[in-house]
Amino acid sequence: MRYEDRADAGRHLARRLQYLRGTDAVVLGLPRGGVPVAYEVARLLGVPMDVCVVRKLGVPWQPELGFGAIGEEGVRVINQDVLRESGLSPVEQEDVERSERAELERRVRRYRADRPPPSLAGRTAVVVDDGLATGATAEAACRVARARGAGEVVLAVPVGAETTVPRLRETADQVFCLQVLRHLGSVGAWYRDFSQTNDTEVAALLADAGHPGSSPDSPRRPERPLTVDEVEVPAGPVRLAARLVVPATAQAVVAFAHGSGSRHSPRNQHVAAALNRTGLGTLLLDLLTKDEARDRHNVFDVILLARRLQAVAQWLRRETALPVGYFGASTGAGAALEAAAGDDIRAVVSRGGRPDLARPAALAHVRAPTLLIVGGLDTRVLSLNRLAADWMHCEHRVAVVPGATHLYTEPGALDTVAELACEWFTAHLARPDAAARPIRSA
Repeated sequence: MRYEDRADAGRHLARRLQYLRGTDAVVLGLPRGGVPVAYEVARLLGVPMDVCVVRKLGVPWQPELGFGAIGEEGVRVINQDVLRESGLSPVEQEDVERSERAELERRVRRYRADRPPPSLAGRTAVVVDDGLATGATAEAACRVARARGAGEVVLAVPVGAETTVPRLRETADQVFCLQVLRHLGSVGAWYRDFSQTNDTEVAALLADAGHPGSSPDSPRRPERPLTVDEVEVPAGPVRLAARLVVPATAQAVVAFAHGSGSRHSPRNQHVAAALNRTGLGTLLLDLLTKDEARDRHNVFDVILLARRLQAVAQWLRRETALPVGYFGASTGAGAALEAAAGDDIRAVVSRGGRPDLARPAALAHVRAPTLLIVGGLDTRVLSLNRLAADWMHCEHRVAVVPGATHLYTEPGALDTVAELACEWFTAHLARPDAAARPIRSA
C-alpha cells in the first residue's frame, strides 16, 4: 500500500496506537519528514508533540548511506559494518560528525527557540518517523528519549525494511511498523506525495500542536503576523526607498535587486509575497534614485548596483539580526552575484536575470548556493545564464521554466518561479554552512 502523503500515513499510525489516546504519552517527530506524520498521530491521540532532533552521518561520497547518527543529549550511534565497508578514515568521519552536529544545533534552535523540551520522566515517548531504512536515526532518537527519562519508548513508523525492524526492538520497548518490507527500496517510493518538508513547515506544525484550541476535527496552522515597514536604507551618499516585510517567525531575509526598480515590480511583489507566506522576510528596494534611474547607463552599472546591495545587506543584518539572501532580476542578477562574491550571503536566486554581467572573477568567487531561473522560450537569456554558470564553482543550478518568456506572463509561469525560489531559499538560506560547500552542478 502506498500512502497519499505523510499526513495520511500519520492517520494510519494513529489508528494502530489508539491504546495511547488520553494517556501521558508524548509524541516525538523526527525532523523533517517525520514531523507531519507525528503531527497527525498526536492530533488524533490528543497528546502533546515535540521534536527529537537527530542527524544521519552519511558517507561523504554516498550521503544516502549512513554510517551512524547523532542526536540531542550527546547521543551517538555508529554502524561499524558500514564504516568498514566504506573505508572512511577517522578524519573523514570526524569532519562529517562536526558538520552534522552544527546542523543539529541549528535545528534545535530553529524548532524550539527558547522553549525547553517537555519532560519525559516516567512517560511514554512515541518516536515517529516517515520510514525506516538503515534505522540509525530512529535508534538515536529512541536513545535520546531514554536519556531524558522516558518510562517506555515506542517507535512507530508507516513503513520499514525487514532487516531493520527486528534490530530496533533491542532499543525500543515496542516497535509498530505498519508495513515491514523485504525489498524497501527507498522510503519515498511508498508515498504518492513525498515532497520535501522544510524548516518553516516544521515550526508551524510544532506551534499548531501546542495551540490549546487544536482538536482532532479542526487542524489549523498558526498565523504569522507580519511587520511591514516603508524604510530608507543608507547606501553611501544616497538613501534607497524600500519596503521591509518580516514575519514573526522569520529566520532569514531576502533583498530584491533590480536595475530599474524593484519595489513596484509586480513580478517581484508576487515572489516576495510567496516568500513571506513561507516565513521568510523580504526587502523590496530601488537600487537607484529617481534621478539616477533616468539614465539607462546606470541600470547597467553592475559595480555601482553591487556596492549598494552590499550596503543594503549590512543594514539588513544590523536591523534584523538575520542571515541575508539575494533575489536578482534583470541586471540586478549580475549585481547580486557581484555583491555575493565579497560578502556573507547565504543564497542567491535569479529570475530571468543577467548573471553574465558580473565579472568572471566574481562569479568564480561566489560561495552562496545559486539558482538561475530562466524561461524556456527566453533563449538568448538562457544561453547567457548557462555561460555564467560555467564560471561558477559554488553549488548552483539552472532551472528552466517550460513555455515561459522573459516576463513570465504565461499562465502559471510566475507561480513556478515563486515555488522554485521558496524551495531554494528554505533549503539553503538559514543553513549555517550553506556558503561553504563547493559543489558544482548545472
